[in-house]
Amino acid sequence: MERVLITGAAGFLGSHLCDKFLNENFQVTGMDNYITGSPKNIAHLKSHPRFEFIEHDVTKYINIDGKLDYILHFASPASPIDYLRIPIQTLKVGSLGTHNVLGLAKAKKARLLIASTSEVYGDPLVHPQTEDYFGNVNPIGPRGVYDEAKRFQEAMTMAYHNFHGVETRIVRIFNTYGPRMRLNDGRVIPAFMGQILRGENLTVFGNGSQTRSFCYIDDQIDGIFKLLFSDYHLPVNIGNPEEISILDFAKEIIALTNGKSKIIFKELPVNDPLQRCPDITKAKKILNWTPKVDRITGMKRTFEYFKSLSDEELYKTQYKNFDKYIKK
Repeated sequence: MERVLITGAAGFLGSHLCDKFLNENFQVTGMDNYITGSPKNIAHLKSHPRFEFIEHDVTKYINIDGKLDYILHFASPASPIDYLRIPIQTLKVGSLGTHNVLGLAKAKKARLLIASTSEVYGDPLVHPQTEDYFGNVNPIGPRGVYDEAKRFQEAMTMAYHNFHGVETRIVRIFNTYGPRMRLNDGRVIPAFMGQILRGENLTVFGNGSQTRSFCYIDDQIDGIFKLLFSDYHLPVNIGNPEEISILDFAKEIIALTNGKSKIIFKELPVNDPLQRCPDITKAKKILNWTPKVDRITGMKRTFEYFKSLSDEELYKTQYKNFDKYIKK
């Protein structure tokens, strides 16, 4: 039986990856320090005979006993609220954390897949974004700690691949949504749905003409899985190319949820991308992958999940482990 290590296992994407690999009959070792992940996301796995969990900060040395066939590095703050409050930890997990998992992959002769992001393109001047576009990133802006951490992560991964011969894969993840998202993480889907559930108005930044595209979690996990077992080592976009403006999206969510909220407008944040849409030509050709879940179906499933949350989860602003990293 093959064994996989998943860092960030208690996060949104990481917990779904744990489910996927267990369903595919792997031995799964999950690792997380709960800085933004939640024990609730993996509570259903604790008694699973092929799942083990290690509470650990990947920016510290990683020691794993026994054989290891695959590593998926998904440990990282991944939303504006996170990386604006813990910028140093965001940089460390993309640099020191990536260095540690690459060293582990080298020692164990394991294949490593790293979770990069569409944020490496910054506020793009090319649309839709192709993998050969180098991006338009402000390294000293408020989003720079996340954007540059991921860009450095890609560079270090390629260095280990080229210099040490480590088997590596790089997925550039575009906006993904679904059950287990944090309602308070600052991204547009949980933000809008949380505002509706709390009876608040929906906040649209700028005039709402900026665009996004949204990929449902099941499709994203399928793309990541296929990339890991492909023979392709350069970055691949995984996302849904169906694009919508934020203003139209706000109206869509109000209609979808029968909400009574109004739309209010606030100033656009610094360096907020005006367009975000993947070119998935490579994913189609190399992985035979395309998203299958349409936005309305995915949104309904996601809203049902958020409706099931307790009042405490609906109104709380952060996870308990968040504060201890702020001054580090």
